[in-house]
Amino acid sequence: MEAVIWLVLMVVFLAAEAATVSMVSLWFAAGSLVALAVSLLGGPIWLQVVLFLAVSAGLLACLRPLVRSKFTPKLARTNVDSMLGSEGYVTADIDNMSATGKVKLGAMEWTARSTSGKVIPAGTLVKVDKIEGVKAFVSPAEIKVTL
Repeated sequence: MEAVIWLVLMVVFLAAEAATVSMVSLWFAAGSLVALAVSLLGGPIWLQVVLFLAVSAGLLACLRPLVRSKFTPKLARTNVDSMLGSEGYVTADIDNMSATGKVKLGAMEWTARSTSGKVIPAGTLVKVDKIEGVKAFVSPAEIKVTL
């Protein structure tokens, strides 16, 4: 009779995993499989329950983080988010007080403002700190020297 219960539990856990894809129920299904095997071999019910809990908890704790890291998609930044941290050149002096300034980022020219509020002259290499609406907030980029 216990074998049927473990088999039903395993099917329920697998169905729950298929429905949620949360990588939690899968480990309980594996624990149910171990308990089912012990039941079919004539093991006592307390051993079945202990092995079910131990295998489920052990797999959940040890393998779930590893499996999640392999199957979680890497999200690529797109559109405006891809501009954050990019570098470009100032094409028109950036002066927040007079509300002027432009910067060329990739193939596009953006209205720009200084993140610190300081004037940034044309020709300066800058880094995008944030984007608000159609304005890029920039700061002078550190020039990297390689030897």
